[in-house]
Amino acid sequence: VQLQASGGGLAQPGGSLRLSCAASGGTFSGHAMGWFRQAAGKEREFVAGISWSGGVSYSDSVKGRFIIDRDFAKDTVSLQMGRLNPEDTAVYYCAAKKGTWRSYELPTVVYDYWGQGTLVTVSS
Repeated sequence: VQLQASGGGLAQPGGSLRLSCAASGGTFSGHAMGWFRQAAGKEREFVAGISWSGGVSYSDSVKGRFIIDRDFAKDTVSLQMGRLNPEDTAVYYCAAKKGTWRSYELPTVVYDYWGQGTLVTVSS
């Protein structure tokens, strides 16, 4: 499965962006999905995840501001980001993990497939 992330760009503090992740050469069927990010000079970190059954998990830094969702018909996963702040600036990656996982496992499970990343810049 190849993952293609899109939707990054420049946003003002307090603004919103929506990221999308689509599959090619395969399907997200039966996979848990995750969004990660890596800011310059920092390690990659978990942002949000959604299990095949719909359970979700968020990092504390985005809880209440970001929403992860999946569209089974379109076979896509999205990340709606709101109340953005400069600390959200990073390259965002989507990832897929085959199998049935509990929501509390999503931050630490080892994902099988990764997208190429899309840059999100929050600046005035």
